[in-house]
Amino acid sequence: MINRELSSIIRGQMFEGKSIIILGARQTGKTTLVKALLNELKLASLFLNCDEPAVKSLLDDVSTMRWRQIIGENKILVLDEAQRIKNIGIKVKLVTDQIPDVQVIITGSSSLELANEISEPLTGRKWEYFLYPVSWKELSVKYNLAERMQQVEQRMIFGMYPELIMKPGREMDLLNNLAGSYLYKDLLAYKGIRRPDLLEQLLRALALQVGNEVSYNELANLLQVDKNTIITYIGLLEKAFIIFRLSPFSRNLRNEISSSRKIYFFDNGIRNALISNFNLLNSRTDAGALWENFMISERIKCNHYHRRFVNMYFWRTHDRKEIDLVEESGGQFDLFEFKWSKPKKQKSFAFFQANYPVSRAEIITRNEMETFI
Repeated sequence: MINRELSSIIRGQMFEGKSIIILGARQTGKTTLVKALLNELKLASLFLNCDEPAVKSLLDDVSTMRWRQIIGENKILVLDEAQRIKNIGIKVKLVTDQIPDVQVIITGSSSLELANEISEPLTGRKWEYFLYPVSWKELSVKYNLAERMQQVEQRMIFGMYPELIMKPGREMDLLNNLAGSYLYKDLLAYKGIRRPDLLEQLLRALALQVGNEVSYNELANLLQVDKNTIITYIGLLEKAFIIFRLSPFSRNLRNEISSSRKIYFFDNGIRNALISNFNLLNSRTDAGALWENFMISERIKCNHYHRRFVNMYFWRTHDRKEIDLVEESGGQFDLFEFKWSKPKKQKSFAFFQANYPVSRAEIITRNEMETFI
């Protein structure tokens, strides 16, 4: 089993009078993490799988008295896949307010409905975290530096889902299964999805545009739907933790791009499965895009687990000066370019630095990745 960074963060937040919410895509290891935590704490715990009809029925109509009967002498209540329970936020609020000595842990594989359900009722009563596919730092517990560096290309192609790392040799079968409807099962059941076929077509189109600026109008023309449908579906894919967007940074300069966006996948393996391309990097034309996607998604994990709250952008001007990643925090900027092949001198850094306060500017190759993520 791979030790997850989020585990120690959660331990430090327990029994402080707040529910702990763990969100993340399917198969990222949420249930495994919680069960390992319960085993480590060795406290009386009640684990309820909300996918089970009996659990749904049990929690259909609960009062504080009924909660006390259900929880009994347990000190920890886990609601796994809690998005299945109607009005879950209001129901959990009863436990948090009326049974404060019980720690509630909620997991969910989609924020489509769970976020709305828990947002208002649990305002000020929750810690919310995301569990991503395995991070590069989490690999350091299982593999030494030499072993990790030997895996860079493999991880760029097959990604970082726990099962793939633990079952080498079965990556393609596992990914093809995961990248099918299972990954976005919650999306297919969501009322906003009227065309499942369009969802898959859109994902493939986005997979082919990783590293490039995405035009909603071009996607709409390609898939023969209206622009608003594209925007809606992309928003839903974000809430299912499959993709994320970077907006352009634009503040002072007249020639800065300000109205486009880039879309990346949280996992390289999912992206490659969608376009059925598991070829080695030396026979691919998208190695640079894969490296960029890999580094930015790993940076998001790193920032989240280390509680670094930054704004993330890309930057480009009309005369094609560009920077892959701009991080803003405390009025200062960190600049990063990602180069899989031998890097050339980055001229855009100097132009950005002449106009904004920059504390760090680096080209990230394989040699720098360990300090970057």
